[in-house]
Amino acid sequence: MKLKAPIAILVIFFLLTSCVSNKEMTYFGTQNSEKELIDKSIKLNEKPYRIQIGDLLSISIKSTDQRLAAMFQPVSAEAGNISQTEQGLYFNGFTVSKHGNIEIPILGEMNVLAYTTDEIEEAIKEKLLNEYFKKAEDLFIVVRLAGLRFTVTGEVGNTGIFTLFQDRVNIIEALASAGDINLVGNRKDVLIIRQYPQGQKIHHIDLTDENAFNSPYYYIQPNDMIYVKPLKQKSLGTGTTLLESITTVVTVLSLVTSVLVLSRNL
Repeated sequence: MKLKAPIAILVIFFLLTSCVSNKEMTYFGTQNSEKELIDKSIKLNEKPYRIQIGDLLSISIKSTDQRLAAMFQPVSAEAGNISQTEQGLYFNGFTVSKHGNIEIPILGEMNVLAYTTDEIEEAIKEKLLNEYFKKAEDLFIVVRLAGLRFTVTGEVGNTGIFTLFQDRVNIIEALASAGDINLVGNRKDVLIIRQYPQGQKIHHIDLTDENAFNSPYYYIQPNDMIYVKPLKQKSLGTGTTLLESITTVVTVLSLVTSVLVLSRNL
């Protein structure tokens, strides 16, 4: 009897601490009651992305004088063979150099570091109007990031490097591309390693808190690395659900009982 009480206490403690709770598995505090979530609007903290070294840009220049506009496009673009695949964009796009420049046929080098895509459009348009075109109405320019490339690793369904052809991608979309966070992934402290001109910085975001919508890291940026840490339950080797934890406890108790029986018979 003296031995049974400590074992019972140990089993109860083990079951309480080994399972992954609902709060640890739920995004943005949606474990709250439905009444608290009705008509609740959240303002997203989104700032325009500013171009960094190594970014790949897609630039389209069109005009009523298409023969003139074709002069400022890559050779394959002139032939109308621009591929929308990642490989095609790599060869037909404009990579930002280590000095923050891109080189456009005929126009030459332009500095785009820390500019937004809208600002680059205006700069190209102004230069073309000053030197080659007569009216703004005859000119149509679109500058976009040639796919948003990022890396996801850690406790997710599929780790790897992903590219989404969208103007903006939030962290939930990025994680969904990687098969979402596993049951033993830590949603409370997701790491984002972001590139800056001066180097890399590590940022943290809690995806179980609705304040994540207001985080400057809710929207990812090109070349971001997203790392999902494991919960302590994985490092302990325990179950992620109550059933798995009970199974583990039963296995351990069976082993302990067998050892005690054998020791008494010796």
